[in-house]
Amino acid sequence: MRVCGAMPSLCSSPVPTRSRRWRSLAALGAAGALGLALHLSCATPASLERRHERLAQSAHWAEGRFGNPRDSLPIERKGSGGTFFKFLFVSGEREPEAPLPVTKVLPASLLEPPADSVRVTWFGHSSVLLEIEGRRVLCDPVWSERASPVGIAGPKRFGPPPLELSELPDPDVVVISHDHYDHLDEETVRALSARGARFAVPLGVGARLEDFDLPPERIHELDWWEGLEVVPGELTLVATPARHFSGRGPFDRNRTLWASWVVLGRSKRVFFGGDGGLSDGQSEIGERFGPFDLTMLEIGAYDEAWADIHFGPEKALQAHERLRGEVLMPIHWATFSLALHAWYAPGEGLLEANRMHNARLALPRIGQSFSLDQPLPDEPWWREAMPKAGPSAEGSAFVSPGGDRRRRADPW
Repeated sequence: MRVCGAMPSLCSSPVPTRSRRWRSLAALGAAGALGLALHLSCATPASLERRHERLAQSAHWAEGRFGNPRDSLPIERKGSGGTFFKFLFVSGEREPEAPLPVTKVLPASLLEPPADSVRVTWFGHSSVLLEIEGRRVLCDPVWSERASPVGIAGPKRFGPPPLELSELPDPDVVVISHDHYDHLDEETVRALSARGARFAVPLGVGARLEDFDLPPERIHELDWWEGLEVVPGELTLVATPARHFSGRGPFDRNRTLWASWVVLGRSKRVFFGGDGGLSDGQSEIGERFGPFDLTMLEIGAYDEAWADIHFGPEKALQAHERLRGEVLMPIHWATFSLALHAWYAPGEGLLEANRMHNARLALPRIGQSFSLDQPLPDEPWWREAMPKAGPSAEGSAFVSPGGDRRRRADPW
């Protein structure tokens, strides 16, 4: 390979029952355990300190931290003081009551990547196997049960992955967008490294991987607008700007860079957004590398307390247009409870918002593969697991903060 040049105020609620009190105490205990684990396990790696000279050369590094690009869009954020407690004590419909409809991945179906097209398999949240013109790119793989530093607390998967990691074919490269636990999973990374996987990551994230005992020669760190020739003439990656942040604990915020990724095949072009908010960056990326055959953009985990660093459905559609995308596949939803909205609200919000945008959507179930040269999956599969009585008024905002239409009151 060669390198080329988080919450709103607490709402009123009924006096808790005894069972609710026990759940609340359990939630507080879990939160305490998680906080202690973060404090003990997330110290800045020594390898990150050794990278200081390289990091300091970045135009996005200042005073020991990375920052978001200058942008014409305003910061959209409301007070977050009460959201943490609301997240603990107000359940809403943040998790499905019944198992989600999942497609079991057959390992044999992934043995041969399409030679002249693009095929995508979604493993939930932002974990995607992208097969592009005979090559494989594995994006933000998370196979652990929890997106957390500990196994007893933190966001838990709604269901198991649709394929054992050991059955996944070897990728040409693994792409990581940033170091948050729902995108960088130590257990998964270690397992892939044991199989000889190579990793493309934003600046500084290589220190995390070295902390996971990965050999430095298989780690490729890129600043925004830097490219990596994975397979000359066949597969190139470009790290591109994103409006987000990084950190795995309370004392290392923005010590590593975050990025979106452009994936270039021989003729096909795909954009992987990872995590981030609407910005001027999507327009510039679209101008430099678009049009894209496919964009993969987050639609979940939005909230008015962090509206500038997460798209949500409406802004994902706006970003897709700025990127000059042909097909939009939503990611970053239906796997972990990471915000106050109902688990199904991102999917419903995307359909609602798309009435005005009329984008071509690919809506695979978790585990489902689809190819761009075949009919796209377009059924709202999540409705099979939605509450039978329909969405509740509490916890089911259907359009992301910043959108113009809301079917019912937001939960904040």
